[in-house]
Amino acid sequence: MAPSPDLTEPERSTESGESVEAVEPVEPVESVEAEQAPGFRVSLGDFEGPFDLLLSLIAKHELDITEISLSRVTDEFIAYLRRLDTDESLDEASEFLLVAATLLDLKVAGLLPQGELVDAEDVALLEARDLLFARLLQYRAFKEASGWFADRLEAEGRRHARLVRLEDKFRQRTPELVWTLSLDDFAALATLAMTPREVPVVGLDHLHAPLVSIREQAAVVVGMLRHGEPISFRQLVAGAEQKGVVVARFLAVLELYRRAALAFEQLEPLGELTLRWTAEHWSEENLSNLGADYDG
Repeated sequence: MAPSPDLTEPERSTESGESVEAVEPVEPVESVEAEQAPGFRVSLGDFEGPFDLLLSLIAKHELDITEISLSRVTDEFIAYLRRLDTDESLDEASEFLLVAATLLDLKVAGLLPQGELVDAEDVALLEARDLLFARLLQYRAFKEASGWFADRLEAEGRRHARLVRLEDKFRQRTPELVWTLSLDDFAALATLAMTPREVPVVGLDHLHAPLVSIREQAAVVVGMLRHGEPISFRQLVAGAEQKGVVVARFLAVLELYRRAALAFEQLEPLGELTLRWTAEHWSEENLSNLGADYDG
């Protein structure tokens, strides 16, 4: 029998005189599996095969959805359902309704006039078409996943755990107990276990820091600046042992600056802060009400 003209070609001669044999085209594995897959098959003018293969070709844009008669596909599917059992027909019908609705939306979007994008409605139509293709691909992915789970359930259904009782010779064997503690040791352990433990006491002193007076710290700042050279803020708080003292002296500096008693200078951001005394007339009475807003 002569080979089919669709599969082979006659030998061709190259310029060097060598003959080159034609290679048989390899059909994609996905198409072969789809052709052999059981289930609903479609017979149209330009396509004949399983319904899943039709969806695959549409998703890959190898078939034009506008050239497919959805009414004919629906009629063939109804005839296919009549040959199935009740449970199978319900499952098949629910899947077909989802896919048929998606194909119908795709066909409507494909039949609409496609001109230049002039407004947002045209852009929305294109986005809707892309979403429909995404739904089609999502349906295909879930169908393949369900097939994988079905195969796993079928494979695991043929497996059974091996239940074997422990042999009698092993059930009768008990470990040999070796006692290393004496009665006195057990008595000491019992005494230790029954002795009441001391209740731990948590101190609260660290939760209540002593209050620091802004007025007192302002007097310290005045004493360091009034009769001396300008100093930095770092030197001003060098002797402070608590963070509260540092904060109080900083607030005192702000209060004295507000009353024009001192000035400060900072050459760069986050740089050293230099303080100098500027008040010409100052008395201790000025400290009487300084920091009243803070000391409350």
